[in-house]
Amino acid sequence: FFPEMAASLWKNLLQTTKERILQQRRASLYIDAHGYEEELIKKKLQQFAGGSINLSKEDSGIGILTLNNPKLMNAFTGTMMLELQERVTELENWKDGKGLIIHGAGNTFCSGSDLNAVKAISNSQDGMNMCMFMQNTLTRLMRLPLISVALVQGKAVGGGAELTTACDFRLMTPGSEIRFVHKHMGLVPGWGGAARLVRIVGSGAALRLLSGAAGVDPARALHLGLSEEMLSSSDETGALEEARAWLSQYTEGPANVIQAVKKVVTAGRELPVEAALRTEKDVFGTVWGGPANLQALVRRQRHK
Repeated sequence: FFPEMAASLWKNLLQTTKERILQQRRASLYIDAHGYEEELIKKKLQQFAGGSINLSKEDSGIGILTLNNPKLMNAFTGTMMLELQERVTELENWKDGKGLIIHGAGNTFCSGSDLNAVKAISNSQDGMNMCMFMQNTLTRLMRLPLISVALVQGKAVGGGAELTTACDFRLMTPGSEIRFVHKHMGLVPGWGGAARLVRIVGSGAALRLLSGAAGVDPARALHLGLSEEMLSSSDETGALEEARAWLSQYTEGPANVIQAVKKVVTAGRELPVEAALRTEKDVFGTVWGGPANLQALVRRQRHK
C-alpha cells in the first residue's frame, strides 16, 4: 500500500508542478487592470482581413510556422495577428513538440504591420491595445517550451524585426536583412522588440540599431550576436532544409527533456535568481526518475 500511495502522491505533485509552470508561462502581461480591452481590439483586428499564419507539425517534433501574405511582403493584417495568437495556443498544447521554425512565404520574412490596419486604428487607445495584444502573444511565443528559430530571408522590417527577437535564435540567408525602422515611422517598437533586443545584443548595440534604423546584414548580425549563422542557400526550400538541420542538433532526444531544458533557461532569463532556482527544482522533479533518466542509468552512460 505505501509504495502505491507514495507513487500516487508523487504523480499528483508532478501534475500540480506541471500545471503551475504552464500557468506561469501562459499568464498575460496585460489584463483589464492595465486598461487592456482584449475583446475590443480583437473585434477591430477582425475587420482587417488577408493573409494567414500556417502551422505544420512534423513527426520529428519540429513545427514550421509560416507567415503567409506574400503580396504585402508578409505584413501582418489584423486577422493574421489573431491567427498568430491561435497558433501560439496550439503550440503551447503540443505535447510532442521540441522545436519551431518561423519563416515567411515567398522568400521574404515580414515587413511589419499592414499599414491599412494601422491607419484605421491610429487613435492612441486602439494603438495601445494592439501593442498589448501583440506583446502578450509574442511573450507567450518566447516562453514556449520549444527551441525556436527565426529563418530570415529577404527583409525582416519593423514588426517583422521584432518578431525575430521573440525566437531563441535567428538564422539569416545571403542578402537578407533585419531592420528596426520604427524611428522613420515616428515610433519605437511596440511589440516588445526593444526589451528583447537589449537582452540579445546589449543596450549599446540596441540603441545603435534603434536610433540608426539601418539594415543589419547577415555578417553584421553575426558580429553583433543577433544571428547564429549565415546559411548558404537563398531559395526557400534549401534554406528551410538548412534551418531544420541546424535546429535538429538541439532537438535530439525525448520531447519532455528538450522542453524541460527550454523551461529552465526561460526561468533563468526572466526570473530573479531565487525564483529561477525554485523553477529549476520543479522542472528537475518532472524529469528525475523519468523514462529517459532511467534508461540512461541502465546504460550507465559515461559522459564523453
